[in-house]
Amino acid sequence: MSSNSIRLDQELIEQAAIMGKALNRTKPKQIEHWAKIGKIMEDNPDLHYEFVKQAIIAQAEREAGKLEAYDFD
Repeated sequence: MSSNSIRLDQELIEQAAIMGKALNRTKPKQIEHWAKIGKIMEDNPDLHYEFVKQAIIAQAEREAGKLEAYDFD
């Protein structure tokens, strides 16, 4: 993945530093996380935040090979 430099508001960077520290993310990774959630929610305005959050977690679990098949019987 390539990266680019962009200018961001200093207050946003400071907030990302605080949240990132609490959630074990770097400032750039925290901002990426917020951007990902924002994009998903703009693309799907009727979804609630908790649903989006759980979908992101499920995707990470799938990529890590940690999902189990669900038996509907």
